[in-house]
Amino acid sequence: MIPGRATAEATLKYAQAHRAANGHWRQDLGVTLSSVGMGTYLGKWDDATDAAVAQAARRVIAKGVNVLDSAINYRFQRAERSLGRALKDGIDAGEFSRDQLLLCTKGGYLSFEGQPPADPRAWFEGTFVDEGIATFDDLVDDSHCMAPGYLRHEVDQSRKNLGVETIDVYYVHNPEGQLSSVGEKEFHRRLTAAFAELEKCAAEGKLVSYGVATWNGFRQVQGEDRISLERVIACAREAGGEKHRFKVVQLPLNLAMPEALLVPTQELGGKAVPFLTAARELNITVFTSVPLLQGQLLGKLPEPVRAKYPGLSTDAARAIQFARSAPGVTAPLVGMKSPAHIDENLAVIDVPPLASDAFGMLLRKG
Repeated sequence: MIPGRATAEATLKYAQAHRAANGHWRQDLGVTLSSVGMGTYLGKWDDATDAAVAQAARRVIAKGVNVLDSAINYRFQRAERSLGRALKDGIDAGEFSRDQLLLCTKGGYLSFEGQPPADPRAWFEGTFVDEGIATFDDLVDDSHCMAPGYLRHEVDQSRKNLGVETIDVYYVHNPEGQLSSVGEKEFHRRLTAAFAELEKCAAEGKLVSYGVATWNGFRQVQGEDRISLERVIACAREAGGEKHRFKVVQLPLNLAMPEALLVPTQELGGKAVPFLTAARELNITVFTSVPLLQGQLLGKLPEPVRAKYPGLSTDAARAIQFARSAPGVTAPLVGMKSPAHIDENLAVIDVPPLASDAFGMLLRKG
C-alpha cells in the first residue's frame, strides 16, 4: 500500500505549483487545502463509471484540487477503488505524490461487494456476525452499523480499496440515523465507543483525524435525529481525552439548504447559534456536501442572483462559489466525472471567493 499522509510541506508545494486566484488555498488541519473538493457519491456500479471516476480524479488533481472525498458504501466500494486506481496510476506517472492530497472517506452504512447481494441479511450474518465483528443488535434499519469492530473492519477495507496505509480524514457516516431507534443515551454510548475505536486506529497510523459526516443532524432546531456539536465533542473527549482527534464535520450546504449558515441549531455557551458559528468557535473543520443539490439548482437561479457572482458564467460555478465563500467552510465537495463538467465546476478556481460584504448582501437580498 502507498505510504504517507497529507503534510504541510508537500501540500504547500502542491499549491505553489498550481496557479489560482486569491482565496483558493486554505490553511486547515495543519496543511494547505483547495477551496473545492471532489466528491464521488453518484454513478452506476459498472466498469465504465469506475474508469470515468479514476480519470476524473487525476484531472481534478492536475487542475488544483487536493481534497478527495468518498465513502465505502458509495457504488458498493467501487468509488473508493476508483480513487485508489487514480492514486496509483497518478503517483506512478509522477503527476503528484501521496503527501500532497487529503484523502477522506466514511464508514457506517453496509458496504456490499461491488453490487447488492441477493440476501443482504444473510450477507451481513456471514460477513460480520459469524466472524465476531458485529451483531444484529448493532444494526439499525438493516443498513447502518457503527459498532467498534465494524468500523475497524471498514477502516481496514477502505485503506485496502484506496491502496493507502493512512486515511487523512475518516467520518462516521450519518450516525444521527440511529438516534430514533436506540434513544439518546444509547446513541451517545455508541458514538463514544466508535470514537474510542477510531482513536486506536489513529494511534496505529491507519488514520490521522476523524469526524462525522451528517445529513439532518446539525441542520435542525428540533427533530428525532438532531444532534449537538458540543455533545458530540464531549463524546470524543471521553473517548480520546483532551487531545482527541475529532477534527472534522461534513454536512449539506447550498442555496436551497442554507441551514448550517443561517439557522440557530446549536447551543454554545447558553446561546443558540448556527452550526458554522459553533464549528468556528469549537475549532472544527467543515467540508460541505451537495453544493449543486445533485443538479437541481442548475438553470434555476434568477438573473438578479446570477449577477451577484462576477466572473462566473454557469449556475454550477455560482452554486459552488456560494458554498466556498461561506464563512467557516473549508471546501464544498462536488461530484464530477466528465471533462466538461470538471472544467465548468472548477472555473471558480480562477475567481476569488465572494468577499464577506458581498456574501452578506447575497444573503440579505438573495
